[in-house]
Amino acid sequence: MNHAASFTISEFTNPSGEVVFRVSGWLDGKRIRKNFPTRAEAKAETDALEIQRLQGATGLRPTFTRLLEDQLHEAEATFKRLSGKSHSLSFYVDFALANYREPAARKNLKEAVAAYVAVKEHEFEQDLISEPYVVRLHREMHRLPKRCPAVWVSDLTPARLNAYFEFGQATRKTYNNRRGVISGFLKFALQRDWIADNPLTKLPALRLRRKRTGAQTLTAAQAQVLMEFVESTYPSAVPFFALCLFAGMRPCLRTGEIVRLKPAHVRLDENIIRVDGEVSKVREPRTIAIQANLGAWLRAYPLSEFPIIPVNLQHLREKAAEKVPLSHDVMRHTFISMFVAKFRSVGEAALQAGNSESIIRKHYLDLKSAAEAEHFFGIVPKHRAKVERQVTSTVQPVDAAA
Repeated sequence: MNHAASFTISEFTNPSGEVVFRVSGWLDGKRIRKNFPTRAEAKAETDALEIQRLQGATGLRPTFTRLLEDQLHEAEATFKRLSGKSHSLSFYVDFALANYREPAARKNLKEAVAAYVAVKEHEFEQDLISEPYVVRLHREMHRLPKRCPAVWVSDLTPARLNAYFEFGQATRKTYNNRRGVISGFLKFALQRDWIADNPLTKLPALRLRRKRTGAQTLTAAQAQVLMEFVESTYPSAVPFFALCLFAGMRPCLRTGEIVRLKPAHVRLDENIIRVDGEVSKVREPRTIAIQANLGAWLRAYPLSEFPIIPVNLQHLREKAAEKVPLSHDVMRHTFISMFVAKFRSVGEAALQAGNSESIIRKHYLDLKSAAEAEHFFGIVPKHRAKVERQVTSTVQPVDAAA
């Protein structure tokens, strides 16, 4: 006998002659026969019996509830997620109610990013933050909404942010750099109640191993090859390379000090370069002594005739890099290491380079010999007439009040 068949409804006449509606079928091996005065009542009973029959195979149970259908589905899904946990659903609900706070106002992520960037651009206009930071800020803020699948600022969970910091097989330093930019944005959002808590509290910065290695530099021979190549091939670029190599100007063509340096800052009659706060990367003025060989280059190729940033400089720099390895700051690193080797003054090197003494000691001390430094500071122009060729071996006097 097939006990899994559906329940049936049929008309039945009682011995008294009354016509009723009989529900017949099998449930858990027991035969069911019930009479009802109306077909509607019989149909309701078959539906209830059918649910009971399915319960044995699926675990479903008929029940009366005030929950809507989608609420019932969510409750069932929640209990499945709690399978094997040591606490009840009520425990986790109580914990969430006690610890979670809704943001006071929901803010679209793209709109929040635009508002934050506008504030930082205003700070840059007020000279409160540096241009390199603004460039990095634009890059990360443009990338954040694309990399984090979040509509609202409050959707930026620790898991999503961590995936963003790690994308592209980021190094630990890159991870920390990205985290630093986003940290400022999230503090901004927290102040405006767009988020209730800062998710970065669960994502501390990664610990970096500090390596005590010297900076990448050119040898004196490479420096001579570089200047001879520039002078003979691209003389219009001589001031740029001379100022970066023999005065340690930060050479980045987008945000470096060299792009903000003006001819008026170079005072050949006083043998100094006055780097004011608007030029300096760290917004602190400093004075650089013009060594004799740099003076010779600047007199042979005066700034009145040769601009500090010539046309097509990026192309010229790429051509020069084919002769010697010109990494980002290698010319500046070379100047500092040669200066320390020649004059043995970490403090003076720090003042003229715009670094701290600890940085000078850590990265530039004892990289070059005194003999190589003499060679370096003896590199002078060859192709311009009436060039001063007298090269001294002493630090030029610097007037701190200049």
